[in-house]
Amino acid sequence: MTKKIPLEIPLETEEAQRRKIVSRLARIEGQIRAIQGMILDNCSCEQVALQLTAARRALDKAFYEMIICSLNNHIESSDDIEDVRAATKELARLLAKFG
Repeated sequence: MTKKIPLEIPLETEEAQRRKIVSRLARIEGQIRAIQGMILDNCSCEQVALQLTAARRALDKAFYEMIICSLNNHIESSDDIEDVRAATKELARLLAKFG
């Protein structure tokens, strides 16, 4: 039996989600450039480590945004709960492997 999954909250369009992730990556790119500058300017290792940690966390957030985007797209495009379960299982595998 196929059953359409009701969504109660409006989701961003896929294009809006992509733009959001690309924008986040552009900010991370700026962070990385700033870190390179800090290293060239002989900033302390602790200051560089702090900025590296911030950049790493920002990349983690981009990764999770991408996973959420993928899950939302599977939910919206599927009429079959089993398809959603399979997609969720695959995304859980990705989270376990890379998250």
